[in-house]
Amino acid sequence: MLLLVSVLLISGFPTAGGQVGFCDFPKINHGILYDQKKYNAFLPVPIRTIFYYSCEYNFVSPLKSYWTRITCTEKGWSPTPRCLRLCFFPFVENGHSASSGKTHLEGDVVHIVCDRGYSLQNGENTIECAETGWSVPPECGSTKNCLTSDIVIDNGFLAESDYTYPLNKETQYKCKPGYITADGKTSGTVKCLQDGWSMQPTCIKSCDMPVLMNARIRNDRTWFMLNEQLEYECNDGYKSRDGGPTGSTVCGEDGWSHLPMCYEVECPLPFLEANLDVHPKQEKYKVGDVLKFSCRQRFTRVGPDSVQCYQFGWSPNFPTCKGQVQPCGPPPQLPNGKVKDTRKEDYRHGEVVQYDCSSHFTMKGPEKIQCVDGEWTTLPICVDSVKTCGHLPKLEHGYAQPSVLPYEHGASVELSCRNTHTMIGNHIVSCISGMWTEFPECVATHQLKNCTRSSLGTRIFFRPYLTEFIHNTTVNYRCIGTHSYMQTVCINGRWNPEPACTERKKRLCPPPPQIPHAQNMTTTVNYQDGEKVAILCKENFLLQEAKEIVCKNGQWQSLPQCIDSTQSCGPPPSIDNGDITSFPLSIYPSGSRVRYRCQSFYELQGSRDVICSNGQWSEPPKCLDACVISEENMNRNNIQLKWTNNKKLYAKTGAIVEFECKLAHKAKRLSPSFQAICQEGKFEYPICE
Repeated sequence: MLLLVSVLLISGFPTAGGQVGFCDFPKINHGILYDQKKYNAFLPVPIRTIFYYSCEYNFVSPLKSYWTRITCTEKGWSPTPRCLRLCFFPFVENGHSASSGKTHLEGDVVHIVCDRGYSLQNGENTIECAETGWSVPPECGSTKNCLTSDIVIDNGFLAESDYTYPLNKETQYKCKPGYITADGKTSGTVKCLQDGWSMQPTCIKSCDMPVLMNARIRNDRTWFMLNEQLEYECNDGYKSRDGGPTGSTVCGEDGWSHLPMCYEVECPLPFLEANLDVHPKQEKYKVGDVLKFSCRQRFTRVGPDSVQCYQFGWSPNFPTCKGQVQPCGPPPQLPNGKVKDTRKEDYRHGEVVQYDCSSHFTMKGPEKIQCVDGEWTTLPICVDSVKTCGHLPKLEHGYAQPSVLPYEHGASVELSCRNTHTMIGNHIVSCISGMWTEFPECVATHQLKNCTRSSLGTRIFFRPYLTEFIHNTTVNYRCIGTHSYMQTVCINGRWNPEPACTERKKRLCPPPPQIPHAQNMTTTVNYQDGEKVAILCKENFLLQEAKEIVCKNGQWQSLPQCIDSTQSCGPPPSIDNGDITSFPLSIYPSGSRVRYRCQSFYELQGSRDVICSNGQWSEPPKCLDACVISEENMNRNNIQLKWTNNKKLYAKTGAIVEFECKLAHKAKRLSPSFQAICQEGKFEYPICE
């Protein structure tokens, strides 16, 4: 009760005599009472009660004071509490008004005179300051409209139905199925500019990535333009419709000229002479198939015992059967090489001799020759190895004895591990044709893994009879049912060699093939699994991809090609700010096509493809710089971007960037255009003053 008396005295409330009137809580849009929560409990309030109110930002009371006094009377609050909108009127571009730079109150009407060819959005010459701001923007826009009837789209249509568009308004268009915009999309936009539409939209014919049949490509594209060519490679064992390992198809008005399909390569059925038998007998033979030969009784095979079907046919040539064969004399001398074993005077038909190349020379072709009916098969070639090795790769937790660089072919280096580590692998590495042989590993000694007995299997009996063995332990074992012992060593948790009691029949490979345009490497010697033969091409031919063939599971793998330094090309030329879309090769056959693409924000100029012809690449494209628009440059010229608030953006070459003057600035006489065009990373900024 004491608190209530205090409030009434402060507010001037009457406490006795006469009829007392009351006022409800004053409702003030965009305003608030001073200390409003304090008086909520005593509403309604009696006559002569005084309150104060204030208005929100951008609003003001009729008296324009920060705190405005109102009094409760018999007729209500006096003066009526109101908060009026404040509207700032800017300088009008393309027009003028006496109100420019002034602030108006809600209810004020402003007169604007627009320049010829421009008008307000409402088509009138006045706007009003309303509670939400100006009734229409105080801007004089162009009265020019763009008509959709002026847009002609072959193989496309407009996505919107409006007939006219005001200045700077965009409309969307879409392409019909099977067609795309110039930038590879299914739809695009055009803008209404002062001189009409920004461009005539185009929809060009496109082809989606076709389904590949036994073929592959070297890029990840999903669509192609009209007349664009798609290059494809056939999978191993397949050939294109032209009979080669590669093919191409062209995007036309009716789709692809043909499907990128490769057909399985078949070798002709073998034509055998009398007394020669072959296995297996099949109706057709495909790439990878191996034929094995045998002669009938009392006849001896002259030539290979097996041949393999390749992309280019059977190789080597089929053998013959003879009733009598001749021995051979001593094997021929190999320039820059020598026979590995002791030379003899006479060698039986079928005997094999192996060669080694001298230091600093590398062997090309089969390292073994064979006596075939009195004649030796083709010698290998020892090529001067000019390739050297650079620094040794770092051996973690180990070191090598230092030596003078570079390391020549055949040079060896001994490696060691730190005292706390143990070496796993060979402690000597060698430089072979510019490459180091496999490096060992230094494993912390306390982390070495043990080998378990269970990993040896149940059909093995071994000594000593333990369940676990530490690193470097040697174990003697024999298979149950046999009496001879073999050895294996525990190396960091794995047995080496891995013990096995199931007889593994190793499949020999036929003699290596004579690759087209390669140096003569005719031989009749079979090779074991894992053995390799290095290939050397004839003069004026270059080796593409693999440098050697590998015997694996009874077949020769990784066959390279010898390509014509006179018709083929090296790696395609590099370009600034761009790269090719496919994996680079060291050699490209004549007719090869390579595609370029630019980095983000760079514009490609010229043909995106280069073609290898007569050993030369066609002219590569350029990647034109993007324009960088920064706030610093705009502040210097008193301008700002018209359609975005970004402080920094990028524009491609040919793109239009629109500017406008900052508030209270006007275009300088003879200023460059406010629609600046990016040209190879540069454009002229407009100037305002």
